[in-house]
Amino acid sequence: MLVRDAMSTVVLTIGPAHTLRQAARLMSARRIGAAVVHDPDTCGLGILTERDILDAVGSGQDPDVETAGSHTTDDVVFASPAWTLDKAAESMTHGGFRHLIVLDGDGGPMGIVSVRDIIRCWTPSRQRTAALTTR
Repeated sequence: MLVRDAMSTVVLTIGPAHTLRQAARLMSARRIGAAVVHDPDTCGLGILTERDILDAVGSGQDPDVETAGSHTTDDVVFASPAWTLDKAAESMTHGGFRHLIVLDGDGGPMGIVSVRDIIRCWTPSRQRTAALTTR
């Protein structure tokens, strides 16, 4: 199975000036764990995750003052929609993160794939395989 089969195509994109509280509200409303941060001044893409927000708040930073741009990971590993889920999972494991931004042919975000997405795809097939071997 490929990344394109597992990824979410609804991508929350925010600007670097969004506060962490604004980002958290948007992410919570959509029940997602990451937002793409697009900085039009640098033409760069980054990612802000629920863990980034949790770390900031846990260290006493004010979520109404701190901005997404200050907490964005901009050293992002991007995925291709043609990657296998194994390759995506290996990349996540190696990098120690749980989300990959999936880029289209023009370099724009076309989706996000998470560990949860991958597990969701793997679980049914593994259950079917186990059922077939126990018959």
